[in-house]
Amino acid sequence: MASATEALFAQPLLLLGGAVIAAPLFRKLGLGTVLGYLAAGVVIGPVLHLIGGSGEILAVAELGVVLLLFIIGLELKPSRLWHMRRDIFGLGTSQVVFTGLVLTGIVIASDLLDWRAALVAGFGLALSSTAFALQLLEDYGDMNSRYGQRSFSILLFQDLAIVPLLAMVSVLGSQGGDVQQSPLIEVGIAIGAVIGMILAGRYLLTPMFQIIARTGAREVMIAAALFVVLGSAYLMQVAGLSMAMGAFLAGVMLAESSYRHELEADIEPFRGLLLALFFIAVGLSMELQVIVDNLALIAIAVPVLMAVKALVIYGITRIAGSSHNDALRIGMLLPQGGEFGFVLFTTAAAAGLFSNAQSSLLISIVTLSMALTPLTALLGQRLLARQAVDKEHMDEDFEGAGSDVLMVGFSRFGQIAAQILLASGRDVTILDDSPDRVRQAATFGFRIYFGDGTRLDMLRAAGIERAKIVAVCTHKKEITDKIVDLIRSEYPDVRLFVRAYDRIHSLELRARDVEYELRETFESGLLFGRRTLEGLGASEDEAYDIAEDIRRRDEERLRLQAQEGILAGRELMHKRPVKPEPLIKPKKPIQAVEEEEQAPAA
Repeated sequence: MASATEALFAQPLLLLGGAVIAAPLFRKLGLGTVLGYLAAGVVIGPVLHLIGGSGEILAVAELGVVLLLFIIGLELKPSRLWHMRRDIFGLGTSQVVFTGLVLTGIVIASDLLDWRAALVAGFGLALSSTAFALQLLEDYGDMNSRYGQRSFSILLFQDLAIVPLLAMVSVLGSQGGDVQQSPLIEVGIAIGAVIGMILAGRYLLTPMFQIIARTGAREVMIAAALFVVLGSAYLMQVAGLSMAMGAFLAGVMLAESSYRHELEADIEPFRGLLLALFFIAVGLSMELQVIVDNLALIAIAVPVLMAVKALVIYGITRIAGSSHNDALRIGMLLPQGGEFGFVLFTTAAAAGLFSNAQSSLLISIVTLSMALTPLTALLGQRLLARQAVDKEHMDEDFEGAGSDVLMVGFSRFGQIAAQILLASGRDVTILDDSPDRVRQAATFGFRIYFGDGTRLDMLRAAGIERAKIVAVCTHKKEITDKIVDLIRSEYPDVRLFVRAYDRIHSLELRARDVEYELRETFESGLLFGRRTLEGLGASEDEAYDIAEDIRRRDEERLRLQAQEGILAGRELMHKRPVKPEPLIKPKKPIQAVEEEEQAPAA
């Protein structure tokens, strides 16, 4: 009993310890966390033999891939796909198909695999590493360049392509087994499952999350998110399709939901941990002896893979209209194998298309190509023509998360401010934690998402890292302060425009170095006073001048108070004294008082 209990804790401790040590180390070396997880798995398993039999671990860790497909689906709003449709579906499709066919032909010509396994290997190697490519684009500051956007479009289609590729593995793998029922029945069940998923996503999921959100229990929201992802994945598996397909469809169905950011933030920790566990389990399953026995083959296969992919991608992007420099950059950025290759090869081995030895061989080729990616990207920079490279910055895609303005809080104040921004043609991502307000605002056409702005993961999911301005319009002082402090500690360079509660709160916000703050009643009070003065007979110009003078003196006093304390600046108010009428009945009629004041002195 004791040994079983020890094993129950020892294995998770080893896996977590390997991840904690390897991931930061490899990231520091510029090789990425994925290679770190793989290396940790190799050391724990094949090298030190601390854990044996990765089958059970891999089975659980595959949920990380399922959750990843769900998040990819969440980000694929139809409007965003339409905006990038030519590069995604034109350039992306051409890259996957042509690269996959060329690599399949090379594998078949080498006579190492039969045609079914060669097809899976060729298309698996055609996929590139999203993690590596995007990190390099971020490092170079080229995410918004023309070649950066085209690279992202290709990677986005590759993420989409994993769904039909996994289905292809299922079809090819089933050909060697006994057929239990008619293919027409299987196809009918699959189509019915997909239609059922679409209908459920359209008519059931959003109302369900609205009901759950009203409870205010965050743990119930997390449980509901996991239930939807795992439930849809299981239903698709029962229908004969892949679990990844079910999770992907669930994500797409919720991509337009107001709860999208909340779901992404809730799922992200589970996705990251389980995906890390998946890569460690892949490392555990590698057979080092196979690699040693095929060292010469790997030494030839890796450069051939990278050269073929770079040449095909260069040719396709040139045909699509990219300049020589851009096409060269894209080709040298995406020649490596990708993370989904691990998924595809492991699934193919489980389906009987590969042996474990062949799967380990392909995974080793992908791993080495990923490790060489920073070198190929640097080589691409060196091979550029010696001329000024014009970085063509594209207009940012402000659909959903990542708008130029991230507004937190959508009560009356935020609604008025948002109308001005939207009327000017600006796109705004709005977060609010009131389910009723989210539902009501959606009926008027606002793009508003359910989420808690005091949570860092929610702010990240809503695109704070790409926002030009963060507008904090919450109506509770303590909530506003919490959000401002969180953003200032994690994103000190973000431009903050904040709604203040009162004068003291304005001074506190200035001390927090916000770029702009406004007391929620100040402007409305000034305007109300102006209109009242005009109602008493003053001209519009006179009322405007008085209001502007008060506004100027108020700002001067705020600056002094920010430097010297709340009691500073009182003398500013006496340049034009403002004395309210006493709250008692005057002894003389107002008209008589005015006549006495206007009478000449004796």
